[in-house]
Amino acid sequence: MEAYGMTDVGIERDVNQDALFYSTVSVGPLQNLFMVCDGMGGHAAGDFASRFTIENLVGLIKDAKGGQLITTIDTAIKNVNDRLVRHADENLDMYGMGTTLVLATIEDGILYVANVGDSRLYLIDDDIRQITRDHSYVEEMVKAGKMKRGSIEYNTRRNMITRAIGSPTGVVADYFEIELSKGAKLLLCSDGLTNMLSNDEIFSIVKSRTALENRVRTLIGAANINGGTDNISALIVEL
Repeated sequence: MEAYGMTDVGIERDVNQDALFYSTVSVGPLQNLFMVCDGMGGHAAGDFASRFTIENLVGLIKDAKGGQLITTIDTAIKNVNDRLVRHADENLDMYGMGTTLVLATIEDGILYVANVGDSRLYLIDDDIRQITRDHSYVEEMVKAGKMKRGSIEYNTRRNMITRAIGSPTGVVADYFEIELSKGAKLLLCSDGLTNMLSNDEIFSIVKSRTALENRVRTLIGAANINGGTDNISALIVEL
């Protein structure tokens, strides 16, 4: 297994509110761990929320005593949510901060994914498939048949998310389990990448035969060439 990830401020933003983490070796009871977060809530608050979530999740998972894999992850996510809410309550300049989260781990050929918000995980093999489901206003409207994906209204409201780490009412993550084929590749990314590149562009770059670091840099470079309107994070995992 090999992994490489990068985050970039983009063209139009002054502060990078994205954060990521990856380890191909054990983190506590997990055999490996990959995460991308996209913070929100003002420059300082969004930056803090994403880094705080990554750092605390790594710590909580390292300290976990084992047990059922999904339970370990879910307990850590709920604890981080509570910690972030408490920090916001104690620091008025960070009130309302939050972050998305997409998290993945692989065990015995099975991919386990957790997501909150609209950062995504794609499975790339013979084709490209989005595994996560966006927790966003526009996707809920599309699902209800009240909005068309790609419409003007969709594009102007697509940054409105409906779930985030840092919610005072608690957090509910979605979970996915996928059996992986031997040559599968994973892409974890923030919406700063997917808003700038089509699935076909992403597929072509990730499937190219260049070094893994080069593919990640090419993804980020292409997103910046196409506008770079947001922070950009990309993390590729190759089996």
